[in-house]
Amino acid sequence: MLPFLYAAWSDRHLSVPQIRALRKEAGELPFLTDQDKQTLNTWSDPVHPPSRERYQQWLSSGRAAAGALPEEATASLAELGVWLGLAAEEDPDARRAFWQEQLPALRHIEEGLGGVQEDTYRSLFPLYDQREKLNEAITESSVNPAVLQDLLEGPRAEIIARTKEILLRPSFDRPTLRIKEDYREQVLRWCKELAQEGIGALSYPEAYGGEDSMSEYAGAFEAIAYHDLSLVIKFGVQFGLWGGAVYNLGSKRHHDRWLRETGTLELPGCFAMTETGHGSNVRGLETTAVYDPEHRELIVHSPSIAAGKEYIGNAMHARMAAVFCQLIVNGESHGVHAVVVPIRDEAGYVLPGIRVEDNGYKMGLNGVDNGRLWFDQVRVPVDNLLDKYGGITEEGTYESPIKSPGKRFFTMLGTLVGGRVFVPRAGLSAAKSALAIAVRYGLRRRQFPSESMRSETIILDYPNQQRRLIPRVAKAYALQFGLDHLLERYVNRTPDDMREIEAMAAGLKSYATWFTTATIQECREATGGKGYLAENRFADLKADTDIFATFEGDNTVLMQLLAKSLLTEFKKSFQEDGNVAVLKFIGRRVSTLVTEQNPYVVRQTDREHLESRGFYQSAFHFRASRLVTTLAQRLRAYIKEGMSSYQAGLLCQTHMIAAAEAYVEQLVLDASLEAVDGRKPADDAGSSDGSHALLEKVVTLYAAHTIESHAAWYLESGYISGQKSKAVRKLVDKLCAELRPEAGVLVDGFGIPDKLLGAPIAL
Repeated sequence: MLPFLYAAWSDRHLSVPQIRALRKEAGELPFLTDQDKQTLNTWSDPVHPPSRERYQQWLSSGRAAAGALPEEATASLAELGVWLGLAAEEDPDARRAFWQEQLPALRHIEEGLGGVQEDTYRSLFPLYDQREKLNEAITESSVNPAVLQDLLEGPRAEIIARTKEILLRPSFDRPTLRIKEDYREQVLRWCKELAQEGIGALSYPEAYGGEDSMSEYAGAFEAIAYHDLSLVIKFGVQFGLWGGAVYNLGSKRHHDRWLRETGTLELPGCFAMTETGHGSNVRGLETTAVYDPEHRELIVHSPSIAAGKEYIGNAMHARMAAVFCQLIVNGESHGVHAVVVPIRDEAGYVLPGIRVEDNGYKMGLNGVDNGRLWFDQVRVPVDNLLDKYGGITEEGTYESPIKSPGKRFFTMLGTLVGGRVFVPRAGLSAAKSALAIAVRYGLRRRQFPSESMRSETIILDYPNQQRRLIPRVAKAYALQFGLDHLLERYVNRTPDDMREIEAMAAGLKSYATWFTTATIQECREATGGKGYLAENRFADLKADTDIFATFEGDNTVLMQLLAKSLLTEFKKSFQEDGNVAVLKFIGRRVSTLVTEQNPYVVRQTDREHLESRGFYQSAFHFRASRLVTTLAQRLRAYIKEGMSSYQAGLLCQTHMIAAAEAYVEQLVLDASLEAVDGRKPADDAGSSDGSHALLEKVVTLYAAHTIESHAAWYLESGYISGQKSKAVRKLVDKLCAELRPEAGVLVDGFGIPDKLLGAPIAL
């Protein structure tokens, strides 16, 4: 009788028919004793509801029965009752016929309770193992997740699959290691195994054990981020930063000497740029490398405590450090250069003149051995200067192919922009993991029935839950397309492209990593108490990605860097084209007023218009262009009033960040539309796998949700009316509801294996 009691009390209220069914009808049941009937009367007293503990006991009994019944069994409370009665028998086989005879009477009681839906007992008594139900939800879609995965992985699919295959080995099982030294050793072992498989050296030339493919390195990097974020950062420091410094800033003799052993991790190294006192101000680094002509050596020195290298990944394992310092030759400073400095011997002991301190425990990434480094008059051969862009001749003079110190500095930093290309890809992988966990949980978790005796509602069917997750899934797709565009530009770069690529990387790194931290938090909240459990990974994902907003450049600083680049290009276009540029600018303003800001379009609210590229792509471009233009006008006005450009920049700082954000959003949208068009069927009669229509809707949701988030700005700018703003908000709601049946397919399209996803609530 316990399933009936639990179901009857499921709304915490008993009706008269339910009381009658439980008391009168049950009174005729042969298996109930007089004492049983008295207990039943007590438990069905509407004035005295059951205690929380008793109600939980009934739930546990029902779950046990639901779990034991075969999938093909009739979904009824009567079946559960028969199973519980049979399970209580000392000799179940002998009593099986008796309990089968009770089914009609129990079904009659069930009808008296008000009837149940086909799957009521499975929703009233939910099981934790509901993989079949999740699969059903996903296979309802018309699109195969493999098609979406193929699109997202693109030309890197083979290396991503190869990397995942390695990560799925038993040696990569993720134990819980809360002591940082143990965790670091585990991460080092993983890193060595990846190196042995050739994954670390992918971007290096074949002569040094690599495959000369930065694109494949990027694919491996984002795949590793599905596994463990400490591992991906350690991997990036060793092969990307340390190895990248040797490869990109050094000459062939440096490559021959260090690159092959770097790729195999026989030579662990670190990248020592950031200092305690100067952070993002690389130009202001205090560490010096003074040339000693008598011994042809460089003397590397930290002149103060604040000049110590800070947050250096691999500092506790590395034997070598690429140290960024002010190069001084014959008393003259030639700006920041990189010098390779040995910091440990082959046995792992710290060398004389080197001081190393552990950064200790951090908020996250405790598998990465971050430390501080100081140098006390450490002498290294002059050949240890990475001299691709500036070196010391045999005669002892400084020589560089780039005469301008400023241009030389930015050229050198530009070769290291790879960190800003790859970090957001790892961050996006973490966000995808969070979204996959939250959406899968949302497809199986039920809560609150519409009425008593009905199935509880799947939580992803709640509009608010859709609003929290589905626009973020759409943005994850859009960001993938934007980051792929950046990667392609970076891989195929020319010297003339580097300024633009560096600005683009600064903006996308900021935009994507801000998205990562916000998304993981939203997914944690969307999974309730289950998301708070460490086993479901949000704790580590949150802690490990939080630093992404401030390393490889603080996001706020990077967005200002991008804004300055946009202003430079804006100014340059007027300087180069003169009056023609002015006329073009005025023409664009007039055209916008006529076509986009006329009274009809500003108030147009029909869905066809709101979903058209003509509207949302123009809205993105208008915002990006308008913010740069008004920023330039404000700065010019302040400077005309007598302010310095620095002071004017401070007053316009928030404006600069908004302009940079608008540029990135425009870039992401344009890249997404280009990717979507690549899936378009050749003709209307041609066959289609359905991916084009789905992706079109996904990108439209990204666009509409982004416009909605900037509604106040568009209203203030007269680009949309209040009525149109409401229509955009309603469109977001509709698109979320329409994409709800595709949510499982969209997150499965990320291609994250269950073992790497790891969260029990998602499996």
